[in-house]
Amino acid sequence: MAMRKRILLSFPWAVVFLTLGLLALFLTACSGSNSAQARPGADSTSMLNPAPTSTPRPNGEGGVEGATPLPSVATMTVSNLETPAPEGTVPQPVGPAASSGTATSEDALPEGVAISSEQIVAAFEDVLHGIYKEALTSVVYIRVAKPVSDSLRTIPGIPDDILWGAGSGFVWDSEGHIVTNHHVVETSTGVADEVTVIFADSREGKATVVGSDPHSDLAVIKLEDGDWNLQPAPLGDSSQVRVGQLSVAIGAPFGQEFTMTSGIVSAIGRSIQGQGQFTIPEVIQTDSAINPGNSGGPLLDRLGRVIGINTQILSSTGNFSGVGMAVPVNIARRVVPSLIDNGEFNYPWLGVSIRTVSTTYGDEIDLPEGSRGAVVASTVSGSPADKAGLRGSESTVKINGVNYPLGGDIIVAIGGYEVAGSSELIAHLTYNYSPGDAVIFAVLRDGQAEEIEVTLGQRPEPQE
Repeated sequence: MAMRKRILLSFPWAVVFLTLGLLALFLTACSGSNSAQARPGADSTSMLNPAPTSTPRPNGEGGVEGATPLPSVATMTVSNLETPAPEGTVPQPVGPAASSGTATSEDALPEGVAISSEQIVAAFEDVLHGIYKEALTSVVYIRVAKPVSDSLRTIPGIPDDILWGAGSGFVWDSEGHIVTNHHVVETSTGVADEVTVIFADSREGKATVVGSDPHSDLAVIKLEDGDWNLQPAPLGDSSQVRVGQLSVAIGAPFGQEFTMTSGIVSAIGRSIQGQGQFTIPEVIQTDSAINPGNSGGPLLDRLGRVIGINTQILSSTGNFSGVGMAVPVNIARRVVPSLIDNGEFNYPWLGVSIRTVSTTYGDEIDLPEGSRGAVVASTVSGSPADKAGLRGSESTVKINGVNYPLGGDIIVAIGGYEVAGSSELIAHLTYNYSPGDAVIFAVLRDGQAEEIEVTLGQRPEPQE
C-alpha cells in the first residue's frame, strides 16, 4: 500500500505543560492528600499490527481550534472534572456546554501563591502517571498466531514475526469482552480462531473472536471462562473531543507491551478508509506517538476515559510521523454491542459517492450564501439511492485545478437533521438508522429544494 508523506510542525509544548501543570497543581492543593482521585475516566494509511519483537515481559507497574490565553493563577478555574459515567451509560457532555467555566472564590487559588517550575512539571508528571496507573488494569496485549505449519513452529530460531501478529486492546465489560481492531485478528486465511491475551500483571489467557467489523475496523474477543476480576475501561464521549486537548495512547508498539505516549488531539472529523470501500467518519487525529502494535489500544483523555481506538497512521515509512488516527469511541458504542450479540453490525446503505460542498464550490455554482451539504457525485446502479431517484453528477467543474462533480443532487438534510458535509452525513446515518428504514432526504436540485424518500439498504460485504 502506498504511503502518503506529511509533515506537521511541532506544537508549543511549553504552553501545554504549563496549562496542565497549573491545573493538576491546583487540584492537588484544593483537594488535600485525603481526597478521592477521579479515575482518569481517504488517505493512504498504515495498519498497526506487527509481530512482537520479543517475548512479553509485563512489569505490572503502574471542536475549537486555536489557543486561549493562560489565566492567571489567582483566577484560574477548573471545569469538566466530573466523575466518569457508570458502565453502560452515556456520559454527559464534557465540553464548554457542560460548565460555565466562571471563576468563583472556591475555584481560585489564594492570591500571592507562588508556584515553581519544578512544581508545575512534577504536577504534570503526576497527571500522566495517574492516567497510566489507572488505565493499565484495563489494557491488554494481544498475540495472534499466523497460519503456518506446525513443523515450522518447532524449528529453533524462527523469528517471531513469522509466527505471530500482535496488537492491543482494552476491557469492554466485566463479562470478558475485549475490544481491538478487526485487522489485529484478521490473518491471511480469515479471522483468527483463537488469540492470546496478556495483562500487565502477567496473567495470560486464551480468547475467541465473537464478532468483527471491517467497516469500522473494530473486533470483539472474549476471554475463556475464569476468575479474571476484570476492570472495564471507562468510556468518554467522542462528540465532545476538542482540538488541543491532552491525548494518551497505551499499547504495544513494535511488540513493546504496555507503552504509554502522550500528545494532543490534532484534528477531529477526519474520514479514513476502512477495511473495504467505505469510510470511517469522525475519526480523531492525534500526535500521541502510535506505531505498529498500537492497533486496537485505547486513546485516552486526561481523565483516562477512552475517546478512540487507535487504528491507522499516515506515514511514508510505515512508522509514526506525527499523524495517528483513532476510531471515535461513539462508533464503538454503536457497533460493539451488536458484535457481542450478533457477531456483526449491519450498516444502513444509501449507495452514493459524495463530496463535501465547500464555500468555494458553492460560490462557483451560485449556491445561496452559507449553503452546506454533500453533493452526489454518482449513485450505484440498483442501490437504494438509485431506486429512489437521487441524481448523480453529469459533469465536472475545475476549481483551483481540481475537478469537482457538477449537476448532482446536493443533500442538505436527513430526516430533518442538517448535514454540513460527507463525513457528517455518513456519521448521522451510522448512528441513527438501520437497513430497511425509510428516510426523507432534503436536497437541492438545480437550485430548487426537493424532498426524496429513500428506503435504506444494507452495506455490501467488502470486496476481497
